[in-house]
Amino acid sequence: MKNKAKSRQSAEATEVERIAGFKQTRRAFLGSLSVGAGLLGLPAVATAAETTIQGFEQAPENPQASAGWKPVSDRKLRVGIVGYGVCKFGAAFGFQDHPNVEVVAVSDLIEERCVQLAQACRCSKTYPSLEELVKDERIEAVFVATDAPSHARHCIEALKHGKHVASAVPAVFGSLEEAEQLFQAVKKSGQAYMMFETSCFHEDLHAMRQIYSRGGLGKLVYSEGEYYHYMPEPIPSYKDWRVGLPPQWYPTHSNAYYIGVTGGSFTEVSCMGMPSVIPHLRPANNRYRNAFGTEIALFRTSEGGTARMAVSWDTPGVSGEMGRIRGQKGSFYGKYEGLEKKLPPLQRPPLPPRVSAGGHGGSHGYLTDEFVTAVLQNRQPLVNIAWALNMTVAGIVAHQSALKEGELLKIPQYQL
Repeated sequence: MKNKAKSRQSAEATEVERIAGFKQTRRAFLGSLSVGAGLLGLPAVATAAETTIQGFEQAPENPQASAGWKPVSDRKLRVGIVGYGVCKFGAAFGFQDHPNVEVVAVSDLIEERCVQLAQACRCSKTYPSLEELVKDERIEAVFVATDAPSHARHCIEALKHGKHVASAVPAVFGSLEEAEQLFQAVKKSGQAYMMFETSCFHEDLHAMRQIYSRGGLGKLVYSEGEYYHYMPEPIPSYKDWRVGLPPQWYPTHSNAYYIGVTGGSFTEVSCMGMPSVIPHLRPANNRYRNAFGTEIALFRTSEGGTARMAVSWDTPGVSGEMGRIRGQKGSFYGKYEGLEKKLPPLQRPPLPPRVSAGGHGGSHGYLTDEFVTAVLQNRQPLVNIAWALNMTVAGIVAHQSALKEGELLKIPQYQL
């Protein structure tokens, strides 16, 4: 037991040292990132000392963002938060500021990070691991903001302990087996599950969903989604999971531009990948034996239409999460143009007071409010387990297709 403890302490110390090194080189790395406003309405970002990781630019504060907000309950959901890595996701979505939330406890494997997360969430109770935190009977819901390879395992563990679960993206990491295990765990638990897919609360995608749900687009004939994040060097990560990451293993930001609009799915895929000139995207230099820096997937949709979904790490230029759609009754390319003359309200719902819209196109606060509200109302949240897996698993199969020179492959389907 002593040897195991020393080994763990050594691993954690190594991780702390590596992150410290990242802080010293972060300015140089971030200067290489290109962040574009594009169709997302994101503010342009200069390559200055205070530049943040792409997607974390805070949306401009709207002084009217809370106008009309009404609580659905006077109860506070007791939440545990796990994970405070380089992206600091644990505190980035504003649970600590929501009037219907009490952050009961937090956790991170790295002690320094755990202390910082507790401070950011104004919480005094900490645990050394998720496995310990989920034993706390006071906690009703857990936000899993850990490394992507651990998302499914951590969510399943929380569900086994009777917790509602919110998870950072993707729902699972490269494993169809884990996808099925997570799906069954959610169904068996009867608890709420939501994946925090940021594109789903971009202003444009939210508007698309409102128009589609009221018939203003008809069936979608064609959809495009793009996630461009130039990474000449990978963002440092727990056990280097981002090094050489297959692009379509992180597909939800783009895939949301169909699934997050319609609630449908992709049924089959042909995907092409292009070998990268970037060193960490060469098979010999990453654990995934991955050569692709860009993967472009062509999907058949559950409506019978077509979708082109792109994920790219190695193409400098405009960056971000963006999409466009064309339907039988109208299109949305930055705005609606079509046959419907009476559109529904397109603005996002009001945010609770003190909850910031946050980063990723001003989506963070909306995701948190949707999850909290869904639990309090005992209903399915927007990006439920079926949506989450349909967004994620399609990318896993797309990467398999790319490895087979674009062979057309069937995609598992998930429905509640």
